[in-house]
Amino acid sequence: MTDIALLQIQDRMKTLQQLIVQIGTEHPKSEPTIAAINKIHEKAREGDKLGQATKQKLKSHYTTAIAEARHEEALVREALEKIYEIRAIKHERKLQAKLAGTGNKETLRRGHIMKMLLTSAQVLPLWIGESSNHKAPQLCGGIGPDPNYIAKVGDMVAALVRSPDGDDNWILAEVLRYNTGAGKYELDDIDEEQKEMLTLPKKSVIPLPLMRANPETNPEALFRKDTLVLALYPQTTCFYKAIVTSVPTRHDAEYEVQFEDNTYAEGYSPALKVPQRYVIAHPLARIPKKKVLN
Repeated sequence: MTDIALLQIQDRMKTLQQLIVQIGTEHPKSEPTIAAINKIHEKAREGDKLGQATKQKLKSHYTTAIAEARHEEALVREALEKIYEIRAIKHERKLQAKLAGTGNKETLRRGHIMKMLLTSAQVLPLWIGESSNHKAPQLCGGIGPDPNYIAKVGDMVAALVRSPDGDDNWILAEVLRYNTGAGKYELDDIDEEQKEMLTLPKKSVIPLPLMRANPETNPEALFRKDTLVLALYPQTTCFYKAIVTSVPTRHDAEYEVQFEDNTYAEGYSPALKVPQRYVIAHPLARIPKKKVLN
């Protein structure tokens, strides 16, 4: 890593550490306000009639609690931004090494790769709107990208490639660069040990979600049951056609999907769990002809 990149990371790490300490300090400050609110509500549940002064005090407590929560939220978002900046610097360094031909791609055992993919899905940020009326943005859960969207360096995508046998496959890849003039991505196959980059047109690349959708606040951002999707088959780095059979009911829950599989009598595999991170809209989505068995 160059000295400049190292200094940039160290600078952001220092700021991140300060923000984490600040968050830890600020969070307990809201506890007395929350306790006061709960105390008033408890009295109301016990049958005490709230006077005008108590109602005014409750309103004041809520105002204070909202302000404290927003302040803490701002600190958390700032910390996340520093994490994203560190990630971008590392990926830029990786890209430069790749283009210069000096990148030594580490050979990882499949078990390690699968563990990394699972961790990536688990730590994917959960989108939280500023209000209940705030709609989820693009690339949150099942919401696809705008037509002109360009995936950033380091982002994960599904890439349509042709195998030596002539079959078209959707594989998991990482963005190294986008050539605006040519309208093509340069990608790194997650599961390929070769150093050659993949060069594919924009239409052959589908960005993966950058945030998880919360079913409790933004159910519209999730794929509905019976939707045709592309999903990462468990323990592989390939996407296959599947039908959603169960939608997440919690922010940390997964989809259940049935993959198209002619080895089964009904034409689909048993339901398998796949994280939000690895479920995207099928480019030729339509109502399946075969009925999916529940």
